[in-house]
Amino acid sequence: MGFNCGIVGLPNVGKSTLFNALTATASAQAANYPFCTIEPNVGRVAVPDPRLGVLAKIGKSQKIIPTSLEFVDIAGLVRGASKGEGLGNQFLANIREVDAIVHVLRCFEDGDITHVEGNVDPVRDAETVETELMLADLDSLEKRAISLGKKARGGDKEAQAQMALIEPLTAALTAGIPARKAIPKGEEEAAARLQLMTTKPVLYVCNVEEASAATGNAHSARVFEMAKKEGARAVIVSAAIEAEISQMADADRAEFLESLGLSDSGLDRIIRAGYELLGLVTYFTVGPKETRAWTITRGTKGPGAAGVIHGDFERGFIAAETTAYDDYVALGGEQGAKEAGKMRVEGKEYVVKDGDVLLFRFNV
Repeated sequence: MGFNCGIVGLPNVGKSTLFNALTATASAQAANYPFCTIEPNVGRVAVPDPRLGVLAKIGKSQKIIPTSLEFVDIAGLVRGASKGEGLGNQFLANIREVDAIVHVLRCFEDGDITHVEGNVDPVRDAETVETELMLADLDSLEKRAISLGKKARGGDKEAQAQMALIEPLTAALTAGIPARKAIPKGEEEAAARLQLMTTKPVLYVCNVEEASAATGNAHSARVFEMAKKEGARAVIVSAAIEAEISQMADADRAEFLESLGLSDSGLDRIIRAGYELLGLVTYFTVGPKETRAWTITRGTKGPGAAGVIHGDFERGFIAAETTAYDDYVALGGEQGAKEAGKMRVEGKEYVVKDGDVLLFRFNV
């Protein structure tokens, strides 16, 4: 599996410029006026992982297939979106469908680019979007409570259980607290089924000017402070630089980044933060035909990992021949790992780890 991130923010903060750069396409129109992105644009990008090349060389693979990450560029939000202002209804419908929110915040000054609020203040902008999401979630829960209330009073056990979850979430949202901070312990799956927007994990992307790409600026420092208090993640990116990188040949990118004091691209930083945010890990399959990366959630056991490849693998799972990445590389591949006793046969209860090289045994 990959994961699906909705790129959100106020108009003119650099969302579409970032989307274009990350996906190296021009499918999202980046223009200096609100709502230039009216339909959500979806782009899939390969997740860069240097381990793939190393494994492919050892396995003498004909091709390399990385895992992928999906970005959805969603129309800009304004105050009143929860009540349908601007493109509010469309924004809210689209954001409900993503796994995580990549919240782009304008952290650069530029008199030529209009700010919908009149001046640059990323913390205020973040609060504006969060408030609209909380208001929309509150409205959704209040409507659910009306339909569930009669059933619960009539003794319906399922309705009573749902009301027991909805009530603390409603109280939190009413107090201006996002739903993710009020989910009762053990009720995470039930809360996810409510499709509330403020239960989704958030990654703040500070879009800075080129000169601040390596170190950030006063605006981004405030965002990092806010993220720390919230238990969220934040990264610094210059969408303008990412746009330049996306047009470069691979051989020129490293030199260009180094000249700016950067060791990696904004895409790499967003992916790493996103993986950490969603608790994702990568395992590999290696063979003469291909070396391939697969993404799973942390804690996934052998059968679930096999199911990412094909449902038959999960249903007929017997075992997984497992070698840690470091052992696979140090011992020159599958045969060397077997001879050194570093290839293990793991069963259904084995929790797959990041970097595992797996060969599944199954019977359908």
